[in-house]
Amino acid sequence: MGTVGKALDLLDLFTRVEPQLGLSQIARASGLNKATCHRLLTELESRGLLEQVGPAREYRLGPAVLRLSALREAAVPTREAAMPLLRRLAEATGETAHLSHIVAGRLQTLAFAYASLGGVKVMMEDADFLPFDATASGAAVLAFHADPEPLIAAARDVEALRDRIAVCRGKGWAETVSTFEKDVHGLAVPLFDAAGHATGALAIAAAAPRMTPELHKTIAQELMRAGAEITGLWGGQLPDAIARLWHP
Repeated sequence: MGTVGKALDLLDLFTRVEPQLGLSQIARASGLNKATCHRLLTELESRGLLEQVGPAREYRLGPAVLRLSALREAAVPTREAAMPLLRRLAEATGETAHLSHIVAGRLQTLAFAYASLGGVKVMMEDADFLPFDATASGAAVLAFHADPEPLIAAARDVEALRDRIAVCRGKGWAETVSTFEKDVHGLAVPLFDAAGHATGALAIAAAAPRMTPELHKTIAQELMRAGAEITGLWGGQLPDAIARLWHP
């Protein structure tokens, strides 16, 4: 991996849970020595991608990230375009709705929405990465990915993943129960680009004990409806196989 790749990988270490990190933490998490980390962090800081704060001089994401995010959203409306539909999906199902997109070969959560009513909610964190082999979103993406085999081969349980992919290709949605988080029942549909390849997923994460046949049916129907709308908003095209399943 080149110097630029190593530097950019350091940015992925920052999360909502750990928005600030010290040099030692970054070195441990990245597997790089402190001298290399310090050199890369200094370069990122000089470009405004990171900044140091507090008496401990910890690092956090810098203001340049805001500019890049605003430019991307203005040029290719993605998150904001989908948010009204994401909120509507959460309200229609009474469960947590979330949206993910492939970023540099990984599936990253872009946004989520909670239903206004209801008891226990499945909690989410935006900018988190979802494993392809343990989530309904991952299986939904791989079912219509342009080159899924390398990602499938890296799974911990290849056969189980292939089974979930087959379900998605046959029904139009993927499903998992307690594979990523205990007592979480997930359903997801793929989202497509203009070439008909999956570039992300729309999903519902529900408390497994609350799932009933009626709720399951409602979630599947609402996901397919919203998935078609978001794909259209993103300038995508549903493959014929999915169009037939979602709009029989």
